[in-house]
Amino acid sequence: MYRFLLTPRWWGINVFVVLAIPFCIFMGSWQLGRFEDRVQDHHSATTRTESARHESARPLARLLPVDKATVGRQTTVSGRYGDQLLVPERKLDDRTGYYVLTLLRTDTGRALPVVRGWLPGDPDPAKVPAPPTGEVTVTGALQASETPGDNGVSSRSGWPEGQTGAISAASLVNLVPYDVYDAWVTLNEGDSGMRAVPVSAPQNTGLDLKAFQNLGYTAEWFAFVGFVVFMWFRLLRRETELARDAELGLAPDEDTADADAGQEPRRSPSGV
Repeated sequence: MYRFLLTPRWWGINVFVVLAIPFCIFMGSWQLGRFEDRVQDHHSATTRTESARHESARPLARLLPVDKATVGRQTTVSGRYGDQLLVPERKLDDRTGYYVLTLLRTDTGRALPVVRGWLPGDPDPAKVPAPPTGEVTVTGALQASETPGDNGVSSRSGWPEGQTGAISAASLVNLVPYDVYDAWVTLNEGDSGMRAVPVSAPQNTGLDLKAFQNLGYTAEWFAFVGFVVFMWFRLLRRETELARDAELGLAPDEDTADADAGQEPRRSPSGV
């Protein structure tokens, strides 16, 4: 009854099933591993950020370049405030507002973007407190340059004069006439009554859309395993029933077979 399993057609079906199942399991396990890595990175980044707040501030030069190990670390920098920009469409406690970003010009000739605080509402330069004058020393958490479209950073362009969508050297290089560090600092305490901006997790370490995409892909790959097994048993059952009917002489007549194949029933020469 099961001799049909030795036909070339079923050899092809069986080889496909044998290869497809382990491949889908491997891909599902890989996607699950990616999700678990992001969860672990998120937990590690949160723990590291909390512990960093209690560490002594270190000079900026010792923490560069910014990576997962140095994001959120406390740093101290001296210089003079220069150009000031507003960063719109930033949320804090479910309220929309904007960051006040001031460039701190250092003795190295480069400027460090410093987020002095957050204000609610639409960007309004008239409501922004003026930065301190003269030589200042700031202390805050080190942050990596932002990428438009990630972690809530707007990807739109064409901002009005005095505004920028992302805090990064690539975005600021065309807005100020001096070199900018590929990093930025958020003050531990908001300046001039503004609210302090909390430390952001490093990119690709949060439970963001990409993390849950990995979880969704995991479910899809394992669901495909079930689909392959279901279809194989369905085809096997159908072929078994046809083989059993053939052994019992219950094979469908020619007209029924033609109808199943989508053909017109055969007519006798007389047209009956």
